[in-house]
Amino acid sequence: MIVFSNAKINIGLHITAKRDDGYHNIETLFYPVRLADIIEILPVKGKGDHLLVNTGDTVDADPSRNLCIKALDALDGLIETRRLKIHLHKLVPQGAGLGGGSSNAAFVLMAANRILEGGLDRSVMASVAGSIGSDCPFFIHNRPLFAHGRGDQFEPSGISLAGYIIVIVFPGIRVNTAWAYAMVKPEKNKCQLREVLSDGPETWRGRVINDFELPVFRAHPEIGKVKRVLEDSGALYASLTGSGGAVYGIFSEKSNTRKIIGKFAGMFVWSGALD
Repeated sequence: MIVFSNAKINIGLHITAKRDDGYHNIETLFYPVRLADIIEILPVKGKGDHLLVNTGDTVDADPSRNLCIKALDALDGLIETRRLKIHLHKLVPQGAGLGGGSSNAAFVLMAANRILEGGLDRSVMASVAGSIGSDCPFFIHNRPLFAHGRGDQFEPSGISLAGYIIVIVFPGIRVNTAWAYAMVKPEKNKCQLREVLSDGPETWRGRVINDFELPVFRAHPEIGKVKRVLEDSGALYASLTGSGGAVYGIFSEKSNTRKIIGKFAGMFVWSGALD
């Protein structure tokens, strides 16, 4: 079975509280994008550990720590499992705030559930995904959703960006998430994100804020420059996604994205239609 494990962006991201468990409460809109890793999952004969092959932007980690393997391990005791081989071809930059690893885990959960005829429903898989990572459950639903809590509690959004183009730029700078959270002072009720977003991307600039931008741009001016270039190139709205270091711009469908992409030589750049 082959699945395409897509990325996400955050549209607005507010840190509202530090939790007793050490995590933070947030408010954000998760929006799926078409940029995706490719995952092939096959049953293999024999006993032993699950197998993992990495290609593309390879994951530099012990396979046992990879979220794909953690996803398979999380199914133990819930369904009858057998040995599987995963070929993960990475196209989504790692450590960029695009949720690539969390997406991989969620899509492996869903694929393994089908291959092994586990019969788990979406709510159970979302619960299992939550044990792997805070934003993993989003990819079980994989549609635009307002998120709060740790980013694992969802509400329908009604937001559609169909007809717009997105350009995602990753300058290769990975931001430490724990450091980024430590740089932000939690504050409740900064804005009514749902109401502001309902006005459309033409109105978002200066109103829809990612709280991580200020400390990240101060520490890494190159990331802030990417946002400015996107805005100067005609983006209706541009923002850091997650804690970075990827930045995206939302453009009208008539925009000359080829010319825009050419401004980011030496960086990872991806452009595509939004759904």
